[in-house]
Amino acid sequence: MPAKKTIMVVDDEPSLIELVKAILEAEGYSVVSASSGKECLEKLKKTKPDLILMDMMMPSMSGRETTEKIRQNPETKDIKVVFLTVARFSDTGKDVLNKLRVLDYITKPFDNDDLIRRVKKALS
Repeated sequence: MPAKKTIMVVDDEPSLIELVKAILEAEGYSVVSASSGKECLEKLKKTKPDLILMDMMMPSMSGRETTEKIRQNPETKDIKVVFLTVARFSDTGKDVLNKLRVLDYITKPFDNDDLIRRVKKALS
């Protein structure tokens, strides 16, 4: 049996973290959570998840800023990132995603099956 894939969920809404965690754990993933960009960067010093689901809109450090920092660090630069966002992306926004090498973005509220499908695709 392959080792469990670890997914870090970064969101400032505890209820959303709980929901995503429940969905992903039911699919057999191991889930680590962080409630801010700063906490995410701290946890990355100790753990290297296979994928990060990153909320874009967070106080103090946005998902974009956090992802820029992840990309600047040689130890974390290749971690896969998918944004969780209430925003719809314009073409300019999509350029930013490409520049940050963000694999996908999932709009909230999301469909559980869609979330699982996109996570599997991002991890493949």
